[in-house]
Amino acid sequence: MRRDLKVLKEQKIRELYDKRERLMKGGGEEKIKKQHSKGKLTARERIKLLLDENSFVEVNPFMSHRCVDFGMDKVDAPGDGVVTGYGTIHGRLVFVFAQDFTVMGGSLGEIHAARICKIMDMAKEMGAPIIGLYDSGGARIQEGVLALNGFGEIFARNALCSGVVPQISVIMGPCAGGAVYSPALTDFVFMVDNTSQMFLTGPEVIKSITGEEVTMEELGGSITHAVKSGVAHFTASSEEECMEQVRRLLSFIPSNNLEDAPMGLAKNGEIFDENAVKDLIPDHPNKPYDMKKVINHLVDQGDFMEIHARFAKNIIVGFGRLNGRTVGIVANQPMHKAGCLDIDASDKASRFIRFCDAFNIPLLTLVDVPGFLPGVSQEYGGIIRHGAKLLYAYTEATVPKITLVVRKAYGGGYIAMCSKSLGADLVYAWPTAEIAVMGPEGAANIIFRKEIAAARDPEMVRQKKIAEYREQFANPYVAAKAGIVNDVLSFEETRMRLINSLEMLENKRVSKPQRKHGNMPL
Repeated sequence: MRRDLKVLKEQKIRELYDKRERLMKGGGEEKIKKQHSKGKLTARERIKLLLDENSFVEVNPFMSHRCVDFGMDKVDAPGDGVVTGYGTIHGRLVFVFAQDFTVMGGSLGEIHAARICKIMDMAKEMGAPIIGLYDSGGARIQEGVLALNGFGEIFARNALCSGVVPQISVIMGPCAGGAVYSPALTDFVFMVDNTSQMFLTGPEVIKSITGEEVTMEELGGSITHAVKSGVAHFTASSEEECMEQVRRLLSFIPSNNLEDAPMGLAKNGEIFDENAVKDLIPDHPNKPYDMKKVINHLVDQGDFMEIHARFAKNIIVGFGRLNGRTVGIVANQPMHKAGCLDIDASDKASRFIRFCDAFNIPLLTLVDVPGFLPGVSQEYGGIIRHGAKLLYAYTEATVPKITLVVRKAYGGGYIAMCSKSLGADLVYAWPTAEIAVMGPEGAANIIFRKEIAAARDPEMVRQKKIAEYREQFANPYVAAKAGIVNDVLSFEETRMRLINSLEMLENKRVSKPQRKHGNMPL
């Protein structure tokens, strides 16, 4: 009897290991080979790349579907087509789910969704980031409304976790139909060139309804969403590069809304090359230059992680550090559209500002803006509404806000780029700054138009009036005299003053009016 019990015990232990081994193989060797032949890794291989070595712990690995319709009672689906659990990145806790395309095409059913929801609930309760690795054929048709309900449960959690823990979506295969709305609700979306696609309706449906012919890559590939739609924040040439980007992003941001971002290596003693920065700024206010080079000189070790780098290039957003402290940087880019604010730039900056504010990341705004982009398409597209988002986002943000006017700040663009009136704690300007309602040329043409028209030599008079206006108004000292600019800084002292200002503002507290929420102009 005792021997029989011992044999039974060993059988049960063997059964456990057999079941675990079966789970590790997902859809089986043939489907794994097929996945690899497409240049794609499996769900478990991706998790291994993403997390610290040997840190992954799976949650609910034995869950599987309970559908019996359409022959599903005969279908074995290990883990129900998704791998879920937790581990660490840079030693910090994260929660992760990875859809397994080798199991029923990674399709989402009732239990598949339940596994993801469990992980999301745990992440919110533990105060840790959620990372979703997407590779799925969409809703599992055999499960009907239960699959659709599963999507809804996930979407609701995306909304409830927003602003509580960072949410990151990594698209590593197809993501179609309703499935795209979960990534769209998260904070950052990564895509891989040539293997990732996102779209609501596929090429065949579009052709049947509208007659338009388009490939999957043209419709929803990484280039499309990084350049045109702005859905993708980051793109990578390989899955390995993509995972490294995710790990780097997490090094800049906190685990939740109650923590501060992790400190990097302090570089307080770093030498700031005044001449190199000064030479970057052209003498003529309309000549372009690369604002990214200015940013690289200001941040620790020139380490700046740009976000949405290929979308709305006229504005730059991303993370850097000042003396080890993470800052969110928003900057006009004169290399594109002269740094004007337009519809896409307003949307891009507003979303980034709101993320930084939600997660206690101070904002540094670098200003060189001639105004909002004029044009019929902009007006018809709602530049008024979209531009208002930027005003709203800056005003609503309660994190430390520091603004540096690098060269020019004209009209509504000056206000929108975190001016004193929108709640900037400190506004600095370089001696090269011009702060005015408009540029000297335009202002002189309007103010002195009668005098210019009546002159014997109109062009000579116009140039004289432009020079007078520039001397009198197009400088930072008028604003400094009014207290709208707190100080005019030399190039040399700028980095240390920014560091000092951040340290002073570290414990900033703001009381807001009691309300459910404001009504942002979406």
